[in-house]
Amino acid sequence: MDFKSFIRDVPNFPKEGVIFKDITLLLQNPNALKETTNALFELLEGQKIDKVVGMESRGFIFGPLLAQKLNAGFVPIRKPGKLPSETLSEAYDLEYGTDTLEIHIDAIKKGDKVLVHDDVLATGGTANAACKLIESLGGEIVQCNFLIELTFLNGVSKIKDYPVKSLLKY
Repeated sequence: MDFKSFIRDVPNFPKEGVIFKDITLLLQNPNALKETTNALFELLEGQKIDKVVGMESRGFIFGPLLAQKLNAGFVPIRKPGKLPSETLSEAYDLEYGTDTLEIHIDAIKKGDKVLVHDDVLATGGTANAACKLIESLGGEIVQCNFLIELTFLNGVSKIKDYPVKSLLKY
């Protein structure tokens, strides 16, 4: 399937000079949604996964679908103040400042085999922070999966210690 035909470029969103990769056309098409989920699943090449971790908010789309196919649990990593129980936090750098991600302290058990999923790998800060949170709880990162990798931003350099696979590269 030509997945790129379902990705729309939106210029100057969310700010001037950015070309946003909009996946809503892909999500609206039942066949494209199913085939995308299957293709992301195939990137795992049969690896054993206990938990799929998805980062707010784009990782909440395909992350649970992959968890279901893997018979694994899904763990959301969210912005501060969004998770109701005790959390662990990790700050990370953005182009224009810093941000923070949080995970429930009981979400990952020591030795859990973890897939990190997000829809877009851009600068790598979010994925790197997620990996640090997972490892601090004793999880073992099996792979980092992305629907889209923006190669010109070289985000993979921030998570170079992990296997990284992307369905689409721009």
